[in-house]
Amino acid sequence: MRVIVVGAGLGGLTLAQGLRQAGIEVAVYEQDRPRARRQGISLHVDDRGMTALRACLPPGHLAMAEAAMGGPRERALALSEMDGQLAVMGARPLDGTPTWPGRQAHRPLLRAVLLTGLADAVRFGARCTRFEQRSDGTVRAWFSDGSADTADVLVGADGVGSVVRGQYLPHVRVADTGRRMLMGATPLRAIAGTGLPALIGHSPASLRSDDTMMALGVLRFPQEPSAARARWLPAMDERAAAEVEEYVMWALAATQEQLSSAASPTAVWHRAERLATNLHPVLRLVVAAAWPYATVALRIGTIPAMPAWPASAVTLLGDAIHPAPGFGGNLAMRDAHRLRDALVRAARGEQELHAAIGSYEDTMRRDSFPARPTSTPALDRTAAGTGAA
Repeated sequence: MRVIVVGAGLGGLTLAQGLRQAGIEVAVYEQDRPRARRQGISLHVDDRGMTALRACLPPGHLAMAEAAMGGPRERALALSEMDGQLAVMGARPLDGTPTWPGRQAHRPLLRAVLLTGLADAVRFGARCTRFEQRSDGTVRAWFSDGSADTADVLVGADGVGSVVRGQYLPHVRVADTGRRMLMGATPLRAIAGTGLPALIGHSPASLRSDDTMMALGVLRFPQEPSAARARWLPAMDERAAAEVEEYVMWALAATQEQLSSAASPTAVWHRAERLATNLHPVLRLVVAAAWPYATVALRIGTIPAMPAWPASAVTLLGDAIHPAPGFGGNLAMRDAHRLRDALVRAARGEQELHAAIGSYEDTMRRDSFPARPTSTPALDRTAAGTGAA
C-alpha cells in the first residue's frame, strides 16, 4: 500500500509517522516552505493528542515530544484586578467540557519532532491542485511544483482551506463566524519581575475587562530543549531546539472589523497592542514585549455536521473536515491515529480498503460533530489552555 498525505501539519505528520512505523509507504506534500508555516506557537495537548503520539511515534520521538511540553494543566484560572494587582478569583477543573487536562506544547518544536526521519517523504512548496480517482482504484494527484504522484489512498490533511475537500466534497463549506483570535508569545524573561508566572503556574488563565478578553499560559520546559534533543532525538534539526525559549502564550478575542486589513505578523501585533490598551499594566506589557514575528490572527470558521458520504480511496482528517478552534490539533492527531489503524487493517488484508476508510470516517463524524456549546467563544477554550487549532 502507498499513501499520499496532503498537508504537513500535526495531523498529517502524525499519520505519516504512524504509517512508516507500520511499514506502509507514505509521501507528504506541503504547500509551505519548511519554516514558513504560521499557526501560532502554542498548543494544549490533551489525552487525545498524547494517545495518538504514543501510538504513532518511535520511543525517541515520543520522549522528545514530551520534552517540548510544560507541566500538567488540570484547572483553568479566572484572573481579575484587585486593588491594582492581578489576582486569581476562581478556578475550574479541566474536565473535558470542552477542554481536557493536558500540557502546553511548543507547537513549532513539536512539529520539528514529527518531521524528524521523514526528510525523504516530505516535499515542501508543493500545493495540491487537483486529483483524480482512477479506474484501477488508485488516486493520482497533481501539485503546484509541476509534480504528480499516484497512490492507493489520498488523505487531505490540508487544513480549513482544504483543496482536497473542495474537490472531493464541494458541498461542504466553511462558515466564517466573523470572529478572530489574535495569538502571540512573549519571552518569559521579559516579564520575569511581574509576578505573573508565579501567579498562574502551569495553569491556563483568562481575564475579561469590559469588552476585552485575554487568555494566558506559561510554558516552562521540563528540560532544556537542546539537551533533550541530544539525549532523545539527535537526528532532529539542531536549530529547532536551539532557537526556542520559555514564554507566555497570550490570545485576544477580536472581530474581523477590529483586525481590519492587518495581515503581516507585525501589523497583527500592533492591533493586539490596541486591543490591550485598557488591560492591567502587566498584561499590556505581555503584549508589548511579545515577539512580533510569532503573532498570528486566526480565523474562527466552522463546518456544520454533514450526512455520510460513500467511502473511497480519498479521505480527510483534522481541520480539513471538522475545524475545532481551540483544540483542533488534538482532534487531528486523534484522526491520524485512527486512520493509521484503519489503513494497517487494510494493508494486512483484515478489512477491505474502502470499508476500512469508511469505518474511520463513521467514527470521525460521530466524535467530531457532537453538539458543541455555542455560547462558549473559541477564546474561552483557548483560555483553558489550547493554542491554535
